[in-house]
Amino acid sequence: MQIIIGSDHAGVDMKKRLIEFLQQDGHQVIDCGTYSVEAVDYPDIAVKVCQKVIQQQLPGIVICGTGIGISIAANKINGIRAALCYDAYTASLARRHNDANVLALGARIIGPGLAQEIVKTFINTPFEGGRHQRRVNKIMELEAKS
Repeated sequence: MQIIIGSDHAGVDMKKRLIEFLQQDGHQVIDCGTYSVEAVDYPDIAVKVCQKVIQQQLPGIVICGTGIGISIAANKINGIRAALCYDAYTASLARRHNDANVLALGARIIGPGLAQEIVKTFINTPFEGGRHQRRVNKIMELEAKS
C-alpha cells in the first residue's frame, strides 16, 4: 500500500520513524515534507498531503506538535476527513465509523511506539459502511454546502 505523509518541524522526527516503520512493513511512502526542524507552517504541509490523498485516493498521515492545528487545516480541504487520534481505539473508530482518510498525530503528545500502533491500526482497519455511510454522506453534504 502507498501512504502519503507530511509533518511540520515539530513532527519531523516522528515522521522519519514512521516512514521507516511503514517501509519495514512493506508500504511505499510518499513524503510531502518538511525535511528539517526549521520552522514551517503546518497548513502548507496539510495542503500538500491532502491534495495527494484526494488525487491518488490513498491514506494520509499529518503530524504537528499536538496534531490539532494540522488536523483543522486538513479538514478544510474538500474530500478530507482527518481524524486526530491519540490511541489505537480512536484510530479504529475513525476508520470504521467515519471513513477517515487522513490520520493526524501529535508528535509532542504521543511516543513513537504508540504512534506506530495508531498508524498500523488506522491503515489496517476498513470502513464498516452501513449506517455509518449515511453519516459520512451527511458530512460530505455539509462540505458541499459551504
